[in-house]
Amino acid sequence: MSQKIDRRKHYILVLDIETANITEDALAYDVGFAVADRKGNIYEEHSYMVAEMFLQNTDLMQTAYYHEKIPQYLLDYFNGKRTMASLLTIRKALHAVMEKYGITDVFAYNCSFDRNGLDRTIRYLTKSKYRWFFPYGTKFHCIWNMACQTILQQKAFYRFALENGFVSASGNVQTSAEIAYRYICKDTDFTESHTGLEDVQIETAILAKCVRQHKKIDTSIKRNCWNLPQKNFKEFAKSA
Repeated sequence: MSQKIDRRKHYILVLDIETANITEDALAYDVGFAVADRKGNIYEEHSYMVAEMFLQNTDLMQTAYYHEKIPQYLLDYFNGKRTMASLLTIRKALHAVMEKYGITDVFAYNCSFDRNGLDRTIRYLTKSKYRWFFPYGTKFHCIWNMACQTILQQKAFYRFALENGFVSASGNVQTSAEIAYRYICKDTDFTESHTGLEDVQIETAILAKCVRQHKKIDTSIKRNCWNLPQKNFKEFAKSA
């Protein structure tokens, strides 16, 4: 999907990856990204399977948390839904899209994970010939942090979480993209796809919902942002 570029708009890139290996050393096998704006409009979408991971690291792919989705990926590839390419080709394509739309801002729900995962993967696959996945000067923004400051602190969300059991064993309200999207759509049965592009689509909707709150939002990466709604939630739960 591609539309005519309106140079008056401020375009952003929304990104999501899926990974294999343990979390601390996660390597990307699925890279999805979309050109969007802060209102949630999507102008161009891309879904890539990392060829080196699917074709040369088949044992490593079995460590993927969602490894049972591998047959579906291959079916999607043969049906033309996804593109398989080397990570350097994917990197080149992403750079070209960012240049085409004048994009400098990249958003992801857990931006630290996605940014670090892609840098780690390109170093691993190129033996550190290439160390950075994104163009120099890229600014990174975390949708998770945005949500934890806005929609995930609303009393309506706290009530929604309590009524539907979206609370951890330790009494913390859940703040995942899946829970955030269930809330904004009022769909308790929604299940996150955990495939790159499909997750980008819901994360773009969450971003737009946060922006529509018309509050000053810190979009930077905060690893403990999940903790922001907890104090008020626990007070709300006591009185509920």
